[in-house]
Amino acid sequence: MTHSDVVGFDPIAIERWLPTATDVTGPFTWTRLPGGHSNLTYLLTSADGRELVIRRPPQGELLPKAHDMWREYRIIDGLWPTAVPVAEPIAYVDDRELCEVHFYVMGKVDGAALYSGAEVRDWLPEAARKRAGESFIDTLAALHSIEPTDVGLAELGRPDGYVARQLKTWYGSWTASVPFAEHDDPRAHELHELFNANLPEQGPARVVHGDFGPHNCMFSPDGEVTAVLDWEIATLGDPLADFAYSINAWVEPGDAGVYGADPATALPGFPSRDDLIARYAEATGADLSDLAFYRAFNAWKTACILHGVYARYRAGQKSTEGVDLDALFARIGLSLDVSAERAAEI
Repeated sequence: MTHSDVVGFDPIAIERWLPTATDVTGPFTWTRLPGGHSNLTYLLTSADGRELVIRRPPQGELLPKAHDMWREYRIIDGLWPTAVPVAEPIAYVDDRELCEVHFYVMGKVDGAALYSGAEVRDWLPEAARKRAGESFIDTLAALHSIEPTDVGLAELGRPDGYVARQLKTWYGSWTASVPFAEHDDPRAHELHELFNANLPEQGPARVVHGDFGPHNCMFSPDGEVTAVLDWEIATLGDPLADFAYSINAWVEPGDAGVYGADPATALPGFPSRDDLIARYAEATGADLSDLAFYRAFNAWKTACILHGVYARYRAGQKSTEGVDLDALFARIGLSLDVSAERAAEI
């Protein structure tokens, strides 16, 4: 990629500044990295092969709290000395002479995120998959064992009432999306009432990632998590809600297709959900007696998220090119099926 192809940064200005913040000097090769919730993210490779990652919000008008680079940076900066693997925080910059918006620079981490079975087959041999599951859940347990005050993250978010706020947010999303989706399901409303009537008492608040799954972890070929990515929606909250989200996303062979047709963890060699639940309980000492509630709630939340996405497609707010709307619609119902099944255990 030439300098003229770089969007959102002035490569000459950045390359002139970088040696003042790091011991890495240019010239650099710029490579656009995919993913990252539409944030503009580039890999910078120096002539001697050293690698850095630079990340900024997308171009255009943004919602006030969206794409907060300082929030992401302060989280990896706080977690860097802990047992939670993150990319090395190098510099956060809010200087309009360098860039039109704030940005940060971090170290490059080797590994591969596991979005689907295709990535697993290409990257992670079957013999390493047991360790991948163990490292995955050990990493989450380590995150939930950290006292936020100890890592400078006590002000990351409101610590109490996490699930109650989530219920309000996502129920609002469901009801607002009904006219555009032209679809409602009585179970969405019934489950919302059930959850509000059976809210567990939240224990001590911890940093919750919000989207902790194999797709947001980098794995080495031997199964070790080398870094957790995309801290954009992390906050303080109920660690058991965060844990249940991850357990739901840990797909087993034979599961319904809530997470697509080729889920990463349904391949041979990975530990079962029960294995991960037992390992988490042992590592954290958490009381998991309300796990059915948290799993049901997260499946319902997934249905609300998918319902909102489907509504935006139906309303013409997102391009449907290459999108299987029928499959997306089916996943809404499957998520509610899972939620209702788990809710029967409450």
